[in-house]
Amino acid sequence: MSEYIGINGQQIEIRSADPANPTVGQIWYNTTSSALKGYKFSASWSTSGNLATTRARLAGAGTQTAGLGFGGTAPSSPFFSAATEEYDGSTWAGGGNLGTARYNLAGAGTQTAGLAFGGNFVPGTTNATEEYNGSTWTAGGNLGTARSSLAGAGTQTAGLGFGGYAPSIPAVTNATEEYDGTSWTAGGNLTTARSYLGGCGTQTAGLAFGGNIPPGATAATEEYNGSTWTAGGNMGAVRYQLAGAGTQTAGLGFGGYRPVQSPPRTAVTEKYDGTSWTATSNMNTARRILAGAGQQTAGLAIGGFEAASPTNATEEYNEGNVTATFTAT
Repeated sequence: MSEYIGINGQQIEIRSADPANPTVGQIWYNTTSSALKGYKFSASWSTSGNLATTRARLAGAGTQTAGLGFGGTAPSSPFFSAATEEYDGSTWAGGGNLGTARYNLAGAGTQTAGLAFGGNFVPGTTNATEEYNGSTWTAGGNLGTARSSLAGAGTQTAGLGFGGYAPSIPAVTNATEEYDGTSWTAGGNLTTARSYLGGCGTQTAGLAFGGNIPPGATAATEEYNGSTWTAGGNMGAVRYQLAGAGTQTAGLGFGGYRPVQSPPRTAVTEKYDGTSWTATSNMNTARRILAGAGQQTAGLAIGGFEAASPTNATEEYNEGNVTATFTAT
């Protein structure tokens, strides 16, 4: 049988306290707690405080400790929601309602400087934009192309909207628009027109991934440099109706609808390094048409459809190096 000293060239440390700055792979025995410990990489989703308003097809913005969820569809009347909720890292609290109740909209920005644009409402699709200041929404400049099921990225004063379904075409669209805090202007088109896609990043470094290309789904990824989109590495899981978080070089994609599997809703999570996607820990609950916020190492999954009905569930994704206690099995 191999021994630790033979594999690592040194014996397990015996110490009365955990090291202040351990390195990944380091193992020691703590005599105070009588425990064998080590320092390792960890990535996992954990459940957190539920939304007050159960809903799917909503949008998200902000960070894991200062998140924003708004709009969507609820399981009972009124079905189209204008509700806004603010997340503090553990619980949700009510914020100011959107001026226009809608779903399948996109979001960007922060909890105190949010951006909502596009979506479906009664009786159709809207190009309306609204800006949030931490308490109320006010009207901003309209999108050039009214559409729903689009993706968003960036900030309130440097936003990015791309893809979606435009009834004026009528078809999925590759249109990209850039927002300057007042008005939208056309940007470079996506190479692949699609709806229900994931998005993250900034106006000059955006990321688009997955999506619906009738009659199926795509795993294609595209990167935006402020003027043009170029191909990135494909996702491992072909899907649409997913959510995203992070940046162009540190993206996170999670959940969604995979038409090739049964049941089609998925908990699969992947992370992007600017070149390729790799699988990481799955969400606790598979869902689709959810919202996302945060960063690659601290993501937030909000609402969505768990089965045939919307959910109020929230999950947090965290990754990093942690001290673990080893036990005999």
